Amino acid sequence: MPLLGGIRPPIALLCVLVLALAGLTARVLGPGKDMAAPKAVLSSQQYFAEDGAIALRASIDERVTDLQRTAAALSSGGPVKPERILSDLGRTYQKWTGTTVVDLQSAEVLATRGETIPLGWLDKDVLTGGQALTPRMVRLETGDVRLMTMAVLDWKDRPQQLLVASSSLSVPAINLGPFRSMAVVARDGEILGTAGFERAEALNSDQERQELSFLHKQMGQLSDRAAAKTEQHPVRAKEPGSRGYPGVSGSLVGDEYNGRVAAAGYASLSSSNPDEKQSVAAGLGLTVVALLPVVQQPTGEQGRELYGLAAAGVLVLLGLLAAGVLWATVQRPLLRLFLESRRLARGDLTRPVTVPRWGEAARIGAALERLRRRLNTGAGEDDEEATDRADGASGSGRRNRVGGRGPLALTAALMLLWCVPVGLLLHDTDGSVSVPTTMVNDQRDRTDLIADRLRRALNEAQADLVSTSRLIGADVENDKDNGTGTGTGTGTGTGTGEDDRTDAGIGSADGEAATRLLEETLAKHTRYRALYVVDADGSVGARAGSETHTWSSGKDLPLVRVSGHGGKEPVIQAGAPVPGHKGSTLVGEIRVEFLNSLLARPGLGEVRVVDSEGLTIAASNGFLAFEKLPTDLTDLVRAAGVRVGAGPVENALLIREGNAVKVAAAAPFSGGGVTADIGWTVVSRQDAEQFKIAPYEREDRSVLAGMLGLAAIILVLGWIHLVVVRPLRALATGAEKLADGDLKTVLYPRYQDEVGAVVRSLELLRQQAQAHRHNQQSHRHDNTRRTAATRSGVDSDGSDVAGSADGDVDIAVGHDAVHGGYIVGRVVDNNVGGR
Repeated sequence: MPLLGGIRPPIALLCVLVLALAGLTARVLGPGKDMAAPKAVLSSQQYFAEDGAIALRASIDERVTDLQRTAAALSSGGPVKPERILSDLGRTYQKWTGTTVVDLQSAEVLATRGETIPLGWLDKDVLTGGQALTPRMVRLETGDVRLMTMAVLDWKDRPQQLLVASSSLSVPAINLGPFRSMAVVARDGEILGTAGFERAEALNSDQERQELSFLHKQMGQLSDRAAAKTEQHPVRAKEPGSRGYPGVSGSLVGDEYNGRVAAAGYASLSSSNPDEKQSVAAGLGLTVVALLPVVQQPTGEQGRELYGLAAAGVLVLLGLLAAGVLWATVQRPLLRLFLESRRLARGDLTRPVTVPRWGEAARIGAALERLRRRLNTGAGEDDEEATDRADGASGSGRRNRVGGRGPLALTAALMLLWCVPVGLLLHDTDGSVSVPTTMVNDQRDRTDLIADRLRRALNEAQADLVSTSRLIGADVENDKDNGTGTGTGTGTGTGTGEDDRTDAGIGSADGEAATRLLEETLAKHTRYRALYVVDADGSVGARAGSETHTWSSGKDLPLVRVSGHGGKEPVIQAGAPVPGHKGSTLVGEIRVEFLNSLLARPGLGEVRVVDSEGLTIAASNGFLAFEKLPTDLTDLVRAAGVRVGAGPVENALLIREGNAVKVAAAAPFSGGGVTADIGWTVVSRQDAEQFKIAPYEREDRSVLAGMLGLAAIILVLGWIHLVVVRPLRALATGAEKLADGDLKTVLYPRYQDEVGAVVRSLELLRQQAQAHRHNQQSHRHDNTRRTAATRSGVDSDGSDVAGSADGDVDIAVGHDAVHGGYIVGRVVDNNVGGR
């Protein structure tokens, strides 16, 4: 009998799974060492670092794109004076600390603005080859590091000029919240810029200065560790980016000082979608590190953790009891049947069969006993039928009892006694779960960071429209300058016309050029779904993209607005007046999907953008256009809109509703740009159970343990049912038919196990019974033939006697009287002897 077949392997597997699950339960639900900082806080710092890395990457890429687009627009028109280029560039974009125009032929500095840019780093390798004009990090004489972005100005019949712009690598201007600091780190671990640290001279006590020194030291040490970790490939990193972050990110724990431990998160700069678009900033090897001192808090759940050990012990006891039930009710009777059937098949018919008490094993045992008696006594056919009727009447009661599925149901019930309480009741949480204050503050600060990111994106979109509108109006400016070719803003153009065009719309010839420009701009900027020029009378001139919507002109109307109320999708429009065309406005419709992509951030839950009336404009998880917020969030938005000091202030709220705990935050738009006063607010809401808080983690682990136990039940009992119980039921039916006299049906074993061995033994018994019946039938046929022959002889003697006594009745009667006894006696003797 194979070791891997039959009833033994599933019972052994049940024991192994029970012990493994008990060990896992004791490990994940039992007492464990207290962490220096809660996992939820560490994850929040990691998310903060990711947000900072995204903001820094977007800022650097936007600077590079703006400078290159500006240079391309300038090169497409006529020559422009360097001073005019830098002046218009600084007026349009306030993002560079210094700009310079250099003549590449003579190496002469033609114009400069802002801080002085050293040019010693410019060489042949920078200007030629595969890495030509790639942004470089350059250290100034002051020790500060600047990012140098380059673009070539190329006009016909003129020497090429190099436009250089320097920008700092400081932490983006985002709300870090209280006590948090952030740093930008190079590949070698050097800190290039920091934010959030207090100034030592502003502190009042030596203890505060010592703590500040401790934080600076921790930032340096953690930055070195973070720089080393981000050198790994994101796929092979030990701590890959969470929830789809394309770069390398994670969390670190530093030293402890005065009851607080340094918790840090780090994230490398990476492309938002490396498969589609490469990022210039991602190639700089920069890392953002966020540091927050966290107060050490004991878990305070030692009593509940002991439940894990108790649950593991109870599981072992129930598992052993379940294995014992299977051994006593399934394995042991089956092995006895195997031994009894093999004994009968070998010809040992003297001892009665030990019949199990119940189930299919009892039915099979009864059938074996009937076969044994039939083979042992050698009863005739009529006696066999009588015996079968008697045995069938005695065995009919057993057939109606609970079969082999009863032990399986009992085993499942024993295991469910552990799975259900552990999975549903052991660590069930309610509305009294304690949420760390740090999580509420981080929800507020990250929501404000999303609001600032969205505000900057809209400002950038409107600034791009300003740049494009100046290109559209450049021909009028050239007419005013009598064709000298000087341009405005980020581009220039040439053309002829009368001065009265400044009060009219764009002409047909200019409309074709404007349409081509709008199509090129739309292809470069995926944030727009449509670009079009609206004249003073409201008619649409040049256009590109999808269908247009009405744009109302007015001094009191904001340049960024929402329309489309009552439609399926909000229409977000941004406008910029076209210079030289009075009343004309370049309008760009911003895709809602673009805003949705800015809102989707892990660890924030559902994020929405609402207008001044509290109607939804965009959301991270889908929404209905202009739907209202729930009442509790509406009150939160209204409270956030109240001006405190210089403007509205973001706030957060911990909401407890029944057993549910949620953290919500609202951050209104504030700051500079055209979107500062449009009245939009970013609202976020996160279920506290999504945080990595100890009570919720234990609840999840308890549910997991219960599910694993349920899976073990299904696996083991399903195995036993398919391999043992179901074949055993079929065997019981076949054995009863065989005992009832069905000797024609051949029994075939399905598996090479205990049940298969019993089937083979029954098949041997069937063959023996069939041979025995055949022999009996042969003997009976021979006896019948002999009896028939004897009877035919007696009949011939009687006829002769009658013939001889024909003439004399008295003699015949006397003869019969004398010889009759002899004749009858001989026939009887022959019949008995024949039998």
